[in-house]
Amino acid sequence: KRKTVMDAKDLDTLWQASQIRVTDELAMAPEVLFCNGSVIGTLGNFSASTGKAKSKKTFNVSAIVAAALTNGECLGYSAEFPDDKRTVLYFDTEQSPYHCQKVIRRAIELAGLPTDRHPDNLFFSQLRAQVPDTRLEIINRGIAATPNVGLVVIDGIRDLMFDINNATESSRLINKLMEWTDNNQIHIHTVLHLNKSDDNVRGHVGTELNNKAETVLQVSKSTTDDEVTEVSASCIRAMDFSPFAFRINDNGLPEIADGYTFNRQKPQTFSYNELTSDQHRAALEKAFANGAIKGCQNCEDGLKQAYASCGFPFGDGKVTKLKTFLMNKRMIVRENGAYAYNPDFYY
Repeated sequence: KRKTVMDAKDLDTLWQASQIRVTDELAMAPEVLFCNGSVIGTLGNFSASTGKAKSKKTFNVSAIVAAALTNGECLGYSAEFPDDKRTVLYFDTEQSPYHCQKVIRRAIELAGLPTDRHPDNLFFSQLRAQVPDTRLEIINRGIAATPNVGLVVIDGIRDLMFDINNATESSRLINKLMEWTDNNQIHIHTVLHLNKSDDNVRGHVGTELNNKAETVLQVSKSTTDDEVTEVSASCIRAMDFSPFAFRINDNGLPEIADGYTFNRQKPQTFSYNELTSDQHRAALEKAFANGAIKGCQNCEDGLKQAYASCGFPFGDGKVTKLKTFLMNKRMIVRENGAYAYNPDFYY
């Protein structure tokens, strides 16, 4: 029978092991991944690429893998993994075997390696046909059974769980990433989609990822050139790096978009970082003081009035984006044609 509660002896052992003293000699985590000179990845931590559908997130990840395979440079990335951490594991949860093989070939070509044989330090696992629990077990086994692992890519972290809006499931998954990275001293890079309606990562798992990841890269289509993809840091612990842009060349490989000029105008999007959890809660309690609200326009009117009364006035267009944001975060839910406040939301 599985023990659900630790006894005092086990807890005391963990309590003692968890303590850090000012006199301890602690080494800084080895820096292994860089972008334009800035650290984006260390051993013992995880990072992520985010972007909307068709933003070429996998092309971007292929460049990271290419740099790691040779401890070299590719696009804006460079890698410096220790000699005993040169193996790369790549887990894809979405694509067919044929398309996965194209990803492998692309990474190998970007690394300047021959394509007539598979690199000894690359293991690629295609998990599309598996259920989330099985995918987790396979990844866990792959990390544990493969020697000299330094980088693990999980292309489709959303597919490691059943419900991306389940707070408990999201927390357990992010804790699993921290467990894998810490226990094995590896770096994990994950891929997660952004919402179609705004630039927020999807669900509770997206919020957790933003809070715990070492670096979150945002991969987005250029607003001025349909053939160009921009890469920037939406959040980073180290010094921010200068964004770069790439396009796909005639050989189907990403290359730096020479001469491309970034549009420095900040996009007009609503960010959940604008208000704290308590500020949202105070406004929502006022908006839904009389219970559920029927009708989209009535809901937006109620939100506009409630947020304004709390000191956060929004125009009509902003309120529409606010409502979409609140529903994506499940802070409000729509049931039986009415909008209701969810006081148990996880922000």
